[in-house]
Amino acid sequence: MNLFACIAQNDRARGKMAPSGSSSARRRCQRLLYWVPVLFISIIICWSYYAYVVQLCVVVCLTAYHFFVILFVWSYWKTIFTPPMNPSKEFHLSYADKELLERESRGEAQQEVLRRVAKDLPIYTRTMSGAIRYCDRCQLVKPDRCHHCSVCDKCILKMDHHCPWVNNCVGFSNYKFFLLFLAYSLLYCIFIVATDLQYFIKFWTNGLPDTQAKFHIMFLFFAAAMFSVSLSSLFGYHCWLVSKNRSTLEAFRAPVFRHGTDKNGFSLGFSKNLKQVFGDEKKYWLMPVFTSLGDGCSFPTCLVNQDPEQPPTPAGGNTTAKSMEGHPFPAKPLRESQSHLLTDGQSWTETNGNNEKCILGMSNPALTMENET
Repeated sequence: MNLFACIAQNDRARGKMAPSGSSSARRRCQRLLYWVPVLFISIIICWSYYAYVVQLCVVVCLTAYHFFVILFVWSYWKTIFTPPMNPSKEFHLSYADKELLERESRGEAQQEVLRRVAKDLPIYTRTMSGAIRYCDRCQLVKPDRCHHCSVCDKCILKMDHHCPWVNNCVGFSNYKFFLLFLAYSLLYCIFIVATDLQYFIKFWTNGLPDTQAKFHIMFLFFAAAMFSVSLSSLFGYHCWLVSKNRSTLEAFRAPVFRHGTDKNGFSLGFSKNLKQVFGDEKKYWLMPVFTSLGDGCSFPTCLVNQDPEQPPTPAGGNTTAKSMEGHPFPAKPLRESQSHLLTDGQSWTETNGNNEKCILGMSNPALTMENET
């Protein structure tokens, strides 16, 4: 009976490993459907070009129009086809570590395995329970600001969100392109509204005869005005995120550091926050070319409990005068050999009222597997 049970179990395992033809076809259909929003935006762009250049044909405005449309399409293309960056090999568990992690049944033992793996990694954030951020899908230790995308089924460095309108994850590698896409699409729509308004009023008041161009000009005005309203709010929100050096995910759930939850943990001040996304050379800021600072795996952080816009304290360059339970909080991510981030087992909770961070002494916090979208 045991032999038959083993054979049946192996058959079931093989059945799970080999995807059926129907599930494979379903996944292909889903991948095709993901391109529908991109196709919709592309059709709108092509039609608006036809309506403005061919039907409206305001010669004086065509130079400025083509300037906006080129930058708009260029940044949109870069947002779509720039592949999101994934954690480097050093964050992936080796085969031996995977076997050891799966073999351990106790959370404390699993956490000890992850501490050993992460001791030389520039990891600075933890889970809400104080555990090392580990992705059981990708089987890797998550770098700071990295999250697993359920649509792409992979971990994305500095993930902001998965955008259906570009059929891509917006993260470290293409966030600047996404921001420029919002900016140039908004300017594109505003330019169309401003130059099309006088002709829209004339057609609306029957000041001009009915022609084939009437439909295109009127609908072009309505479409551009509608997109201007929606894009202005979205672009304004992301400008605010850039000024605070936060991602969309971090705006909804603040990152957890050694001292506890800190929504401004990565904020370095307004000017430095801009440079994190756009780079040091301002001449490239408005061009959809990659100039963001860093490697996407480690990020500088601000001093704890200090306004990032204020000058640093004279206590030192890399540490703050204030400390939590006698442990200084470094100003930027340090490797494990330089800090005690991964060597003490501690967990944090956030008190009600004034949101003060407090440290609860706990040894060996249970392993927390994050299933993020």
